[in-house]
Amino acid sequence: MTRGAQGLVRTAVVVRAGAAPMGWLGVVAAGIGVLPDGLTGRRIGVLGGAVLFLVVAAAVAYGRRQRYARLTRGATRAGKFDVLQDRRITVRNWRRGHRWWLALAFLAAVGSSFVVPAAGGMALAGAGAGLWLKAAWLGRRERQDEALLWLRVDWLGSRAGAPAGKQVKGYRSTGTAAGDAAPGGARRR
Repeated sequence: MTRGAQGLVRTAVVVRAGAAPMGWLGVVAAGIGVLPDGLTGRRIGVLGGAVLFLVVAAAVAYGRRQRYARLTRGATRAGKFDVLQDRRITVRNWRRGHRWWLALAFLAAVGSSFVVPAAGGMALAGAGAGLWLKAAWLGRRERQDEALLWLRVDWLGSRAGAPAGKQVKGYRSTGTAAGDAAPGGARRR
């Protein structure tokens, strides 16, 4: 890279990267979790899991929205020599950086099924749904402002995953045609 150039990743893509693995691992863990009766019984476990799904999805979807909004309002234009990272690479880096956390969350969800059947898996699926909702909210803001939001790669850290963390000082913005991801982090059609 030239002097002053920085690598940038899409904010919505980083948020959305965990939605699919958490959602699918949660569904599989809930399916496995229905098999044992557990201490509470299947009916209580599934009903409690449904409540957990809704609570976790809402908490993840609405968590840190003020921070995201503040960073969005203060976004500066990306520089001429900044390098925009592909969506595929961003997703791959996030999933590689979080694979052990995802595996531990899956095992914890399956293990909790022996106490409360399916509840842990449904909570994990709720976290995935919440991330998807947050990415959709970011996409609506990007369409409204007609600017895609980016952040520096080095601010994500080695685990590649805190797009509104303390280390993030601000976002960069580009026009809606930049990059290979649509507003909200989905693939362009």
